Amino acid sequence: MVERARSPRSPVLRALRSPRPHLAAERQAARRLISLAGLVGQPIRNPDGSEVGRVADLVARWEGDPYPQVTGIVAKIGRRHAFISMAKVADLEASGARLSSARLDLVEFARRAGEVVLAGDVLDHQLVDVDGVQVIRAADLFVARVGAAHRLVGVDVSVTSLLRRLGPRRFRSRATPGRVIDWSLIQPLGAHGNVRLTLPNRELHRLRPGEIADLLEALGRSERHELLDALAGETAADALEEMEPAELAALLRDAPVERAADLLAAMEPDEAVDALRDLSETDRLAIFEAMSEPVAQRLQRLLRYRPDTAGGVMTTVMVTTTGERTVGELREVLRSNVAHSLDIDAVLVLDDDGRVLDDVTLFELITADPEQRMLELIGEPWPVTVTAESPVVELVEALRENRRSSTVVVDEDGRPLGRVLADDLLDAMARNPRPSAFSRLPS
Repeated sequence: MVERARSPRSPVLRALRSPRPHLAAERQAARRLISLAGLVGQPIRNPDGSEVGRVADLVARWEGDPYPQVTGIVAKIGRRHAFISMAKVADLEASGARLSSARLDLVEFARRAGEVVLAGDVLDHQLVDVDGVQVIRAADLFVARVGAAHRLVGVDVSVTSLLRRLGPRRFRSRATPGRVIDWSLIQPLGAHGNVRLTLPNRELHRLRPGEIADLLEALGRSERHELLDALAGETAADALEEMEPAELAALLRDAPVERAADLLAAMEPDEAVDALRDLSETDRLAIFEAMSEPVAQRLQRLLRYRPDTAGGVMTTVMVTTTGERTVGELREVLRSNVAHSLDIDAVLVLDDDGRVLDDVTLFELITADPEQRMLELIGEPWPVTVTAESPVVELVEALRENRRSSTVVVDEDGRPLGRVLADDLLDAMARNPRPSAFSRLPS
């Protein structure tokens, strides 16, 4: 996978990530960063310098802001944990906090809706680096004053920061930003208290399905479902189709039955059937009961075919037409099927009984006059078709004869059942490499 160049957005981090930062600028930027790991345990002092307690954690609000605002401190005072609002904090530095007033209402800390405790909920937890397309674990978090507020601006994933936390306390408060990732490029995960950290990062839409699949496979059980929840339905389905079969089966088994049914219904039928084959009969029946009846029946029909036959690898996504329709009308039909563009490479022309007359390629449609009837495009070379029970070896030969990227699957009366795409055939051969089948291929 090609690694993307990260683009830091926080002005505090920009100096650290520039190609050749001046040493003075780098030190100044580093001084502005407050290490959360180093801050925990530092003193909280009154205006006169007397110690009130120690920093136990920082509280932030998750409201969709790319840099969450720190709203308060969880203070350890004796055996109690109290909340101190940032409105009462005059200074927050790596060495601790200084209050603006000695008068405090030190009530016992209780998490409120929308609040996250950074050390407890985020530090050492899995996160998704959307820009680098990788799952990371936060070794440290960095807070900085941005404008009038303190905000979470970065996450450090370096071994140096992890070792610093494990070392002597006197070194923990020293920010040693090594591999710092701008927080605006992070998709946080994990359900904590009254808030789920699944607010979609606006950068998620840039990722390709294969990249999202890699992230899902690297995440833990609960985190992968939360990432799926942050994605649009079609995007989630496309990502699932790119996952390794064993990983996808595990994800579906772990999901609530209704959620698994929704995900499979959004996938292409042939991909959904491949996933269902890796589940137990009990799991499949439960999922079918949670599906709408038409979707369940379509998938059950496909499951009856053996996986090493045309019926077992075909997609049922097809565009069919009668010969009387015009090329222009068919182009409109294709526009309405843009979501299935990867599965449609031709249009089937059928007779009055629904039998295949011809398989007109998209290139023929593009170059034809919009006013032409589809019947006028019918002609040699005629499509080579296969039956649903045709083995893989016959599919390979049919593709060779067609000189196309797909082969049409028909029933005994010549009516279309589906289409086998070349890439689906390759996937099937990769899943079931049987030397006996390949030995029969013509030279």
